[in-house]
Amino acid sequence: MQNHNRPPASLLLIFGGSGDLNYRKLAPALYNLFIDGWMPNKFSIVGIGRTSYADDKYRERLLDGIRQFSRRKEEAGKQWQDFSQHVSYLQMDAEQDTEYQKIGEIVKTREQEYGVHPNVIFYMAVAPQLVPDIAKKLGSLNLCKDTKYTRIVVEKPFGHDLESAHELNNLLRGMFDEEQIFRIDHYLGKETVQNLLALRFANALFEPIWNRMYIEHVQITAAETVGVEGRGSYYERSGALRDMVQNHMLQLMCMIAMEAPVSFDANEIRNKKVDVLNAIRKISKEEAHSFAVRGQYSDGWMKGEHVAGYRQEKNVDTNSPVDTFAAVKFYIDNWRWRDVPFYLRTGKYLHEKSTIISIQFSPAPSYAFPPEAAETWRPNRLVIGIQPEMDIRLRFQSKRPGQGMVLNPVEMVFNYKNAYDGNEPEAYETLLLDVMEGNATLFMRSDQVEAAWKIIMPILESWESRGPIDFPNYAPDSWGPEDSEALIARDGHNWITLPPAHQDK
Repeated sequence: MQNHNRPPASLLLIFGGSGDLNYRKLAPALYNLFIDGWMPNKFSIVGIGRTSYADDKYRERLLDGIRQFSRRKEEAGKQWQDFSQHVSYLQMDAEQDTEYQKIGEIVKTREQEYGVHPNVIFYMAVAPQLVPDIAKKLGSLNLCKDTKYTRIVVEKPFGHDLESAHELNNLLRGMFDEEQIFRIDHYLGKETVQNLLALRFANALFEPIWNRMYIEHVQITAAETVGVEGRGSYYERSGALRDMVQNHMLQLMCMIAMEAPVSFDANEIRNKKVDVLNAIRKISKEEAHSFAVRGQYSDGWMKGEHVAGYRQEKNVDTNSPVDTFAAVKFYIDNWRWRDVPFYLRTGKYLHEKSTIISIQFSPAPSYAFPPEAAETWRPNRLVIGIQPEMDIRLRFQSKRPGQGMVLNPVEMVFNYKNAYDGNEPEAYETLLLDVMEGNATLFMRSDQVEAAWKIIMPILESWESRGPIDFPNYAPDSWGPEDSEALIARDGHNWITLPPAHQDK
């Protein structure tokens, strides 16, 4: 095990402990932290749910999830016996006020066992509509007033629109201080996303050219090759714009566009992100069609397999207007980014799975070179791969060997797998460790959440007011509706549609 400071004693109470999120993500992440020596010396994990489980049966279920979904499937037994002694299950009806006394009793018991007051972490791994009621009941517990030790973790979606997000923020802040509320976005825990801060602010090479004088435009693509995967009832209340753009993609945009922080203090980093969100040019309902495109997939063929259209998915309205694809053009009205377009797109059943950020630099003047050199002239480009490949690629021009001045675009590549051992921690490992340590840098603050909703609300309202739309409008295994190509082509650009390693345009 590594030699480092561990978090203080912690008690994790996971509401929805028998559910899918804990099974697939949380339990594997906590086990990996344990193997790496990052868990506190004294800790307890208590799954809370309505399902009846004896402790040993509950542990068996979590072990099964670790064997299937952990990045270390082959190690899913070596230290399990020790880890599992810290895991238990509490059958509880979260709708009953009197049931919450059990939580108080668990906290008292652990405090006596540990000899210190542990961090008490309430993790809301439940459906979004259940969070307010559970939070209210938790708020009645005296221990929730302890800002030093008590924390609540809330998964996205954080609200359904600006009004509901504002109401949820007010409700939570009525029982917890802002510093106790951890709004979790797993995208921000990814290694490559965190590396954006290092890339930008630890290298003098980039900062002088990271502005409108040298950058022509920025693209962020988050493409998926799967459909809604049985989550039709959830997606009917959400859609691509709410599910991806409002949180994940705007946060990536903030990390690309933010000003240099004076420190890595959590609030300093988040202040810089809020500055970006507040500077994004507001799109009116009337002009939304010029800045945003929506799509919905039809039935068709995906990688050799016939798939149903969105409207044929389980628990989906047969005339559903919900977007499974969204593309938006944003401008940031500040000195650094004035008139530089940021293009964001995301969708289901697209041609390939990839999340990439592309910074396209303005073309260098070519007049000094002979005509034949211009045939392969390409502007410089920095491409940051988030998934499935974690890499950074810088494209520049080089002379082709031989007689004459013929140029070729070439790449310098940094790849995580080649540079390190290829066993980077999963996003939830990083974020859960931060919660136990009380580090809120990678978590959304209330003003961030509401600023992001303010940006996309006019688009949502425009789409909802336009009435029926001609859906579906793109086929599986494509890159979305034709209108998304037109959105970027009007500005003389094109989407980056190939893996970074194969791009030649």
